[in-house]
Amino acid sequence: MTFCICLFIVIMQFLWRYIDELVGKGLSIDVVAELFFYAALSMVPLALPLSILLAALMTFGDLGEHVELTALKSSGISLTTIMKPLAVLMVFIAIGAFFFQNNVLPKSQVKMWTLLFSMRQTSPTLDIPEGAVYSQIPGYNIYVKKNDKERDMLYNLLIYDVSVGSMYPRIVVADSGRLSMTQDKRHLVLTLYKGSWYEEMKNGGGVNGMSGELYRRETFHDKEILIPYDANFTRMDDETMKSQYVGKNITELQQTIDSVRLRVDSAATLVIAKLRTQPVCGVPLQRTVFNDGKAAVDTVKEVKLDKPVNLDKLIKELPPNDQQMLINQAMMRATNAMQDAQFQGYTINDDNFVIRRHQIELMKKFTLSLACLIFFFIGAPLGAIIRKGGLGMPIVVSVLLFIVYYIIDNSGYKLARDGRWEVWQGMWLSSAVLLPLGVFLTHKAVNDSAVFNPDAWLNFLRRFTGLHQTRKLEAKEVIINEMDAQQAITMATELKENAQQFLDRYPGRQRYINYWQQGYDKAAIKTLAEQVDSMVDYLSNSRDQMVLNKAMDFPVIRQLLTYQPTRNKSLGTAFAALFPIGLPLWLVGMRHQKNLKRDISQTIKTCDQLVVILNGEYNREMEYN
Repeated sequence: MTFCICLFIVIMQFLWRYIDELVGKGLSIDVVAELFFYAALSMVPLALPLSILLAALMTFGDLGEHVELTALKSSGISLTTIMKPLAVLMVFIAIGAFFFQNNVLPKSQVKMWTLLFSMRQTSPTLDIPEGAVYSQIPGYNIYVKKNDKERDMLYNLLIYDVSVGSMYPRIVVADSGRLSMTQDKRHLVLTLYKGSWYEEMKNGGGVNGMSGELYRRETFHDKEILIPYDANFTRMDDETMKSQYVGKNITELQQTIDSVRLRVDSAATLVIAKLRTQPVCGVPLQRTVFNDGKAAVDTVKEVKLDKPVNLDKLIKELPPNDQQMLINQAMMRATNAMQDAQFQGYTINDDNFVIRRHQIELMKKFTLSLACLIFFFIGAPLGAIIRKGGLGMPIVVSVLLFIVYYIIDNSGYKLARDGRWEVWQGMWLSSAVLLPLGVFLTHKAVNDSAVFNPDAWLNFLRRFTGLHQTRKLEAKEVIINEMDAQQAITMATELKENAQQFLDRYPGRQRYINYWQQGYDKAAIKTLAEQVDSMVDYLSNSRDQMVLNKAMDFPVIRQLLTYQPTRNKSLGTAFAALFPIGLPLWLVGMRHQKNLKRDISQTIKTCDQLVVILNGEYNREMEYN
């Protein structure tokens, strides 16, 4: 089901991309249906990975949503055991995708592109508008003031004929006319009534200085013009597209790569040999020697000079005309050599581009199979983690992941096509990026990690940003260990003393350098936070609602990273020296430390009020003191 949905989406994308080339051509239904059939086969590599991702998300999300995964795991069946049959199925699908890419896809792409190019060459059906110039007939521009489709008549026609060339146009004006097609649909018959024909003829020479330009004017009552216009659908030969990279399998692609690469190497060898045989300063490096009527190539021996030759001095000793001629000859030879090298470079670059396109198509035979496996190992564990089935959340997640995959894959393809990266680097880029994601999600799903647990992410956000957190307690229906008031008073007294000691230890705001070198003692903060949590847990066993309400007044002592940014004194000094980084973090840290002291002061105040409540001396006016 998901494969059909994804295939339908990509076919609609194909339709909207090429709709301008299909509409208005008078194509038959069977030809259009054939095009869409081959287009559907060509779009399978794009739809198959997305459909596997969506199907895996929906399947395991539905199992998780209905607590079936939990039931299976509680029975001792691990997630890897649950995924094993589907993983085997994905292996068979990947193998089938490889053979599809190698055997079926080249033939379908040849048929699709052949049909599409044939449709592009088909002339559009004639529909001449009113009050506008119609230029769809090659060589003719027709203006019609009124088009009576019921009577099949055109009124007030103006025809500009440039079929014989724009230098000698023919202009036809007619009161009315009719446009029809011959039976073989290869010509248009334009029947005109009551009009004039104006034509500028070719130059006929001049006599006695008079102009040789000739004009022709004709007035007619009725006239027929035969216009070449092939409206038939002519299917191109498949052999043209079979020679392209889209119509070849692995063996043919490798043969083409080897042959073109051999041609590139041969061209480079010829260029090197030509450069080696070019004369230096008019002296050839090689010469032909005839011995007994047989020609042989002999290398000219290098002439050793006693001292270097000053070429500038030699040139200046020549006459000015000879100097200019020598410079012009040198520039001409340099220009010819440069143009020849550029031409050879263009040829080699074109061949290298052909090699890259064939290598890209060769890599695609394998990347589809691996993409199917990767998307399964992304979708299955992700569905087990988010535990949402149906078409809602899975579609959103799969579309986002596929957009990321498509962007990475398309970027790698363009980098490989343009020669900026090696072909294998560009084509395997998307797999290299998404494979670690699949391994990570599978590992987290097998270990039941809370990757998408909002509470875990919210706690991390609170720890990083310092967001305030409140406590919520409800009266227990069944209490096993009853709270002892005297024990609670002892715990509250001890907690108050520890909190007061911490405040006395850090009386004021820390200076900039002290903050980076020392900070607050995280161990003492952690101990204090654990003591507060223990106090609240013990008070939760009380049956007195007033005690429970007062327990909720205890603040949550958070463990923020900004209390003590680093334990290394030298590293803290280095951060303090970096004012653009250290100063803003110091300001944030001061705000968090201030909030920490406020929470600790609130803890001391709550301990005092709790002791009063437990001793039975509570007075509501104490809340406002």
